[in-house]
Amino acid sequence: MSIQSKMIVDKDFKLAEVDPRLYGSFIEHLGRAVYGGIYEPGHPTADANGFRGDALQAIKALRVPIIRYPGGNFVSGYNWEDGVGPKDERKRSLELAWWVTETNQVGTNEFADWAKLAGSEVMMAVNLGTRGIDAARNLVEYCNHPSGSYWSDLRISHGYKAPHNFRTWCLGNEMDGPWQIGAKTAVEYGRLANETAKAMRWVDPSLELVACGSSGSNMSTFAEWEATVLDLTYDNVDFLSLHTYYNNNDGDTANFLAQSLDMDQFIDSVAAVCDYIKAKKKSKKKIYLSLDEWNVWKSQGSSRAEQHWQIAPPEFEDVYTLEDALVVGCCLISLLKHADRVKMACIAQLINVIAPIMTEDGGPLWLQTTYYPYMHASIYGRGTVLHPLITSAKYDSKDFTDVPYLEAVSVYNEELNEVTVFAVNRHLSEGMELAVDLRSFGAVEVIQHTVLEHEDLQAANTRSNPSNVLPHNRGTAAADGGRVSAMLPAASWNVIRLRVNG
Repeated sequence: MSIQSKMIVDKDFKLAEVDPRLYGSFIEHLGRAVYGGIYEPGHPTADANGFRGDALQAIKALRVPIIRYPGGNFVSGYNWEDGVGPKDERKRSLELAWWVTETNQVGTNEFADWAKLAGSEVMMAVNLGTRGIDAARNLVEYCNHPSGSYWSDLRISHGYKAPHNFRTWCLGNEMDGPWQIGAKTAVEYGRLANETAKAMRWVDPSLELVACGSSGSNMSTFAEWEATVLDLTYDNVDFLSLHTYYNNNDGDTANFLAQSLDMDQFIDSVAAVCDYIKAKKKSKKKIYLSLDEWNVWKSQGSSRAEQHWQIAPPEFEDVYTLEDALVVGCCLISLLKHADRVKMACIAQLINVIAPIMTEDGGPLWLQTTYYPYMHASIYGRGTVLHPLITSAKYDSKDFTDVPYLEAVSVYNEELNEVTVFAVNRHLSEGMELAVDLRSFGAVEVIQHTVLEHEDLQAANTRSNPSNVLPHNRGTAAADGGRVSAMLPAASWNVIRLRVNG
């Protein structure tokens, strides 16, 4: 048996241009993300600076446009000065966010070097937990001022004549969270963030600044936090952050696959608060959203290494399954459906820590199931998001009602003359006959129909079996003029690429 679904894609139903930064990621000094992830001197693939070549290759294949650094909870206790200058003079410090020892062998300059190799911009974060205005403005001066001042000349003395010119900066991290070093009330944070933003912009007027939203929609102060913070920072920030994670720790797959509807609601709610403050201030300025932490996070109930003060111990090294990849795919579709408001997003994190890429110290690298929808969206999801009109059967789950079995969106890349349909069939046992009407484009032809599927929803890629779950190009999509038909397997991620001929 199979279920029926329909989708109308019209070239005039434009939602928004995709900001490439929608496909960003995040690397924090946590677990083996930095040490043992992107940086491992002595590894067979490492370059002269200690960067793992195999990790770099896998990351470059994702075309990650921007990477948030250095945290995360880590940044709220970080003294950035400890991570610059000669490496043999850098002190080790007790890192209180995760109870480990930080060697500071990778810092601002090393990460800037690595990001260039990866083809990514840096979304820099400043410490508004234990520090504030002075450290933040000095860091901007160090990173972005050409020369002729103490901090810019110090950078030059460290071997970096040209400024890094980081444009996007986060004003702290999750400052509403009681787990955060230096956690603050909304008023305390809003005042500090506003004054810090002013000083940073006085050093470099070109900066784009991200204020901290709530750590999640489940926080007791959610929405009130956003309203208060924006009321205090509106004129001096450009983005408000959102963080959200999902899991299937209850073992309810139907409910798990519906959780991207929570992301939809979260985005809409925060956008509404932003617009409320805009109306209150009678402002013409629109605040955009940066969903700069999102992912499936299965091990989030645990935190910090059991043995304190280790150096880069393994932490949060979740093993992702097919069903996890389907949720990641649904979340990517959700981000695209909100591309008019969400301009930046960071899947957290990029390597080893709840990540699509895993490494073994001194050994090989392998790609998790979640790597593939992320890669597909980043490569093929560039262009203009088109509003799809979807007809799909629906189901109810524990936490959600009217969940469409078809989760889908379309992106038109006018430069390449291609339309890409991203689609997830949420039905766990039945295939889906999908009919797509693209007659507004004239005739189309199928370039490729890529499918990620497996008979076992709990199938995963591991060190010993890295090719267990791989996408294939045996999808059945076929075109007849301006109409496309395809069979979407049960519980599958699908990428249908179409060339416009008419």
